[in-house]
Amino acid sequence: MRRYGPAVLLMLVGAAVLRIALFSDLYLRYVQGGLRPWLVASGALLGLLGLVRAVLTARAAPHGADAADRGAHLVAEGHGHLHSHEDGPRVAWLLVLPAAALLLFPPPALGSYSAAREEARRAAENVGTFPALPAGDPVDLSVSQFASRAVYDSGYSLRGRTVRLTGFVTPGDGGAWYVTRLRVACCAADATTTKVEIRGPDAVETDTWVTVTGTWRPRGELGSPSAWPPVLEATTVERVAEPSDPYEER
Repeated sequence: MRRYGPAVLLMLVGAAVLRIALFSDLYLRYVQGGLRPWLVASGALLGLLGLVRAVLTARAAPHGADAADRGAHLVAEGHGHLHSHEDGPRVAWLLVLPAAALLLFPPPALGSYSAAREEARRAAENVGTFPALPAGDPVDLSVSQFASRAVYDSGYSLRGRTVRLTGFVTPGDGGAWYVTRLRVACCAADATTTKVEIRGPDAVETDTWVTVTGTWRPRGELGSPSAWPPVLEATTVERVAEPSDPYEER
């Protein structure tokens, strides 16, 4: 059975990729939606390679008299037990465990732990005017849209407006808490954090997804570190389900 290890590993990894990309929306936890066809193709190719390798291995395996002759030859050479060095050590089968775990228990999307480790790295943006917000309150904004306007908009387009943000909860110091989103350019590996401090209501459990409605509270000088993180004076906090695509695009 050891000779089939690489084939089984390829098929398991292929099946895991197909499971998250073809039969569910789990792939959105790791990459952007546009990469789905490539994931499906990769999973199918891995599974096919594993199947081809298994077939070739079965055809090449000794059997019958050939196997008996091979065993006798090995004993004659002083091998106390029948094995072939090309079969590889049995411990190699342990490589199957991570692939099986990925197939059965896909890891969750990045959350508060990733956000906490992400330092306040923000792209170098210049203070300037932003396009006018659409009419009507509350206006739905992404966390990054609100943060950009709050920190860099010299036209103060958020002033006097009621906005609605959706994200997951991360804790801060001294009882502070934030509505947070992770932004990706390609996949989860390049995720960066954007967060908004929430004032008013008590903190909700960490990693809970919420929709918060409120008004912007200015702080610090535009474009300076003192303006970060932006603050939302909340009037309502509603628990919501995690969206199928938990990331914002950069």
